[in-house]
Amino acid sequence: MINFSNVSLIYPTSTKTILEDLSFSIVEGELVLVIGSTGTGKTSLLQLINGLVPHHTGGILAGDITVDGISTKLVRPGELAHLVGIVGQNPAQGFVTDTVEEELAFGMEALNLAPDLMRKRVEEILDLLALVHLRNRAISTLSGGEQQRVAIGSALVMHPKVLVLDEPTSALDPIAAEEVLSILHRLVHDLSLTVVIAEHRLERVIGFADRIIHIAGDGNAKIDLPEIILKDANIAPPIVHLARALGLSDVGLSVRDVRRMTETIRDTGKDVESVLPTVGAERILAKDLTIKYGSHVVLKSLNVSVRAGEIVALMGRNGAGKSSLLTALVGLQKPTSGTSHICGKASTDLKGGVRRETVGFIPQEPSDLLYGQSVDGECAQGDKDNQIAPGTTFALLQRIVPSISPDTHPRDLSEGQRLALALAIVLSAQPQVLILDEPTRGLDYQSKALLISLLQNYSKELGRCVLIATHDVELVAELADRVIFLADGEVVADGPTLDILLSSPAFAPQVAKVMSPRRWLTVSDVIAAMEG
Repeated sequence: MINFSNVSLIYPTSTKTILEDLSFSIVEGELVLVIGSTGTGKTSLLQLINGLVPHHTGGILAGDITVDGISTKLVRPGELAHLVGIVGQNPAQGFVTDTVEEELAFGMEALNLAPDLMRKRVEEILDLLALVHLRNRAISTLSGGEQQRVAIGSALVMHPKVLVLDEPTSALDPIAAEEVLSILHRLVHDLSLTVVIAEHRLERVIGFADRIIHIAGDGNAKIDLPEIILKDANIAPPIVHLARALGLSDVGLSVRDVRRMTETIRDTGKDVESVLPTVGAERILAKDLTIKYGSHVVLKSLNVSVRAGEIVALMGRNGAGKSSLLTALVGLQKPTSGTSHICGKASTDLKGGVRRETVGFIPQEPSDLLYGQSVDGECAQGDKDNQIAPGTTFALLQRIVPSISPDTHPRDLSEGQRLALALAIVLSAQPQVLILDEPTRGLDYQSKALLISLLQNYSKELGRCVLIATHDVELVAELADRVIFLADGEVVADGPTLDILLSSPAFAPQVAKVMSPRRWLTVSDVIAAMEG
């Protein structure tokens, strides 16, 4: 179905080859996972499949790529729309209509399909992806996860033979991610749909993959079975790292497999105790906070408090009200009723330099914070605005993602690299309060580990306050002291991370599922228990 023959790619602004002499074939009805560090070329590989690279992006391409026998060199991407469906890292950039139902129908209208056929397909996708209750909603009012499901639906409704997905679960809660991946898996097996997925959260996807393409970052790539690729790869889900740490004979690609191999280990060691950190003064306070969009109530008289020296994770299903709460807390949205305060001041009263010193906020779309013409320009402006030594912001960026060139335009960065740039700019100001909305979208495991270290130092050593809205349960297990769980605009759980995550099978991290009923969340918890 897809054939790469001696493919090499380099961009005009790049100093290194993205892909070098890459050859492989993907057969019909196969689900292939593309992995690699942030910025190594996963998105470029996906966009080669439907010709977006190099037709729309530029670049020098050698070799040949065919999809269902059609060379992508000879046709424009639009001529492959009936054959290849693609969902990008940022779904919002691909929307062209105002409402969910119109967006699902748009692609079929462009292909001039019959109205009765269009109606039938739209209804099928609404049911398949649980979007019925959103059919008349304006896309601009949807959460990031809801927009991601709409984007996937817009691709599936065209009935393509090939579906290309760039981080399709990054904004989805664990339950929604499992549902979407299960649907794709069923379409692969029942309809012989060919699926190519690039994803950083391997713990979600690895069980569905037939093969893995590992892009090394130096132009080389390797394609093989998951168990072979992950045996030695530095990029691997938590259960693979657990198997390595415990010296198990096999890698283990599912919770069930690793549970069978660790049966005797679960009978030893000491459980981790729930401990909340010593905290300081109250930094974030929301009192009786209510937000409505028209007749839709997003938050219902919410009360939330976070103190200095505390890292709190805000969790809940897509559309629970997490992003609305964060924007109200930082004063970007006026609540329908109730109040929000940061460091004792009303959020809406924070302006200019006082705001920068008091609260740092990174929204779901970090590009909203970037307006410079180069990475170096953004960092230099950050140094100037934050009144810090020149080069401080760029040095911090290099710690998070070391591969970014200072001359690159922010729009040419991957989603993960843009997030890292926004993080560096905000963190360099060292505000009293840091509020992040989905801070690990597009970040690989190494970058995420560096982010965890930075935030822990920021909170514990400097006594700062950190609030994170995320669906990344592995991040929460490693980083958060406390979890606040939202559902339908209300707080349904608030307590130590260990207690909250272990009480929810859907939101429990991989290691906790493997080691249940033992009270361990991470690989380090298990190793510490074994050593003890």
